[in-house]
Amino acid sequence: MTIDFTPDPKLYPFESRWFDSSQGRVHYIDEGPAGFTGPPLLLCHGNPTWSFLYRNIVIALRDRFRCVAPDYLGFGLSDRPAGFGYKVDEHARVVGELVDHLGLDDFVTMGQDWGGPVSMAVAVERADRVRGVILGNTWFWPTDEFTTKMFSRVMSSPPLQYAILHRNFFVERLIPAGTEHRPSDAVMQHYRAVQPSPDARRGVAEMPKQILAAAPLLARLAREVPAKLGAKPALFVWGMKDFAFRPGPTLPRMRAAFPDHVLVELPTAKHFIQEDAPDQIAAAIIERFG
Repeated sequence: MTIDFTPDPKLYPFESRWFDSSQGRVHYIDEGPAGFTGPPLLLCHGNPTWSFLYRNIVIALRDRFRCVAPDYLGFGLSDRPAGFGYKVDEHARVVGELVDHLGLDDFVTMGQDWGGPVSMAVAVERADRVRGVILGNTWFWPTDEFTTKMFSRVMSSPPLQYAILHRNFFVERLIPAGTEHRPSDAVMQHYRAVQPSPDARRGVAEMPKQILAAAPLLARLAREVPAKLGAKPALFVWGMKDFAFRPGPTLPRMRAAFPDHVLVELPTAKHFIQEDAPDQIAAAIIERFG
């Protein structure tokens, strides 16, 4: 299944690019200085977003970084392939194929929400090619928080799966709830338009199940991220008003995994930090990795 939507070039002023992965056709943007001379930056989104989430950060950084932002299969403008499972390890394999196809080297990863586990799964397999790590309002270990486990179980239940698939619950409810100010109608339309039908939303519906179902991958990342990436320079950009990844339980584990870290607190930002604080995030990235 392909998505028939053309983003507004005023909001998303990028050239759409396509990669035929082993599992399906992936949409991505690749923006940077002439000849892609800037350090590569791999920008990994979460649920139910797509590369559009990073638009303002890319605009702020593309004169000095090579900004690569893919849409996972089942998200954004990428295909919804028949038979694809939309599991996190599968997304990471496909993103890894794109990284290898583009020949990214000495690259910095950024992940928010599910982009944390996806970017870390890509990075631990290519640790010798990773320059640094950016994480914001995310995690990469099996969850032990009661509220997170309950969220996974409730969102996996038949009534909520129906709401996600048939009422676009994640876009209509969780994006407004997870932003400091409700996004404009035009911005909301860019999140709605790429999830036009129940069939198009299967990837979105699978993600909350993966909080518990991906425990084997998350357990591996909990070991391998500190071991293989822990010596890399890290930047944490944290929305301090997030309901999902509260700083108290989450940041100590991040700090322990990456001793050489800088923390930038985004005091009023909620979960979708790229919508709430793109300028502060871009400035922090330039300060740390520019």
